Amino acid sequence: MHSRLVFILGVALIGSSVGGCSTIDRLAQLGEPPPLTAIEDPTTTAGYKPVQMPMPTPQPASYSPNSLWRNGSRAFFKDQRAHQVGDILTILVNLNDKAVIANETQRSRENKEDSGVDNFFGKPKVPIMNTPVPTRIFTGDSSSSSEGKGTVNRSEALTTNIAAVVTQVLPNGNLVVEGRQEVRVNFEIRELIVAGIVRPEDIQSDNTIDSTKIAQARIAYGGRGQITDVQQPRYGQQFLDVLLPF
Repeated sequence: MHSRLVFILGVALIGSSVGGCSTIDRLAQLGEPPPLTAIEDPTTTAGYKPVQMPMPTPQPASYSPNSLWRNGSRAFFKDQRAHQVGDILTILVNLNDKAVIANETQRSRENKEDSGVDNFFGKPKVPIMNTPVPTRIFTGDSSSSSEGKGTVNRSEALTTNIAAVVTQVLPNGNLVVEGRQEVRVNFEIRELIVAGIVRPEDIQSDNTIDSTKIAQARIAYGGRGQITDVQQPRYGQQFLDVLLPF
């Protein structure tokens, strides 16, 4: 009984160490709704890395004589569309992906080997056992077959809007944007994260852009709270799933 209690305590300690501060925070928030994340500068978060992409050689601005138009300018009048760090634009997230894949593979092979010499020196007998030597020195048969089938049927749909902030302007004028949105309903928080690179030319006159025009797009939709917590396996189960080979 004592050893069993020690084992249970050991598993509990391992689960606490795996959870770390997350477990302590959850215990401190018993009976309270999950807190919203504080608004912060994305460029100051841990792990943030500025985007680096192949860029063309910068071209100096040139003006024609007696003209207000700058060569290479994208517009004559300045508009309110996002174009510099800190500006805000609206991303229209419209995902409707479907994929159906079916694969089937069959393979079979059969081999048969029969080699030897008949009646070598007549039919000599093996000493001691006094039995004749087989007419074939070596025979072998082998056969193998395999069959595999796989199917994928996936359908995903997400339609929503989110405001994003320009966090970086690349040398060629493209904008790096990132938007985060959190909505709390009772004890559950819904999170939406969108990030990527957009061309200023793709931004509409109403300062919106479709998610299909975002390069290197990163879109995450999920949540956290009581319902999400119940749907996740316990730390002990996750620990064993990693270690056990079967």
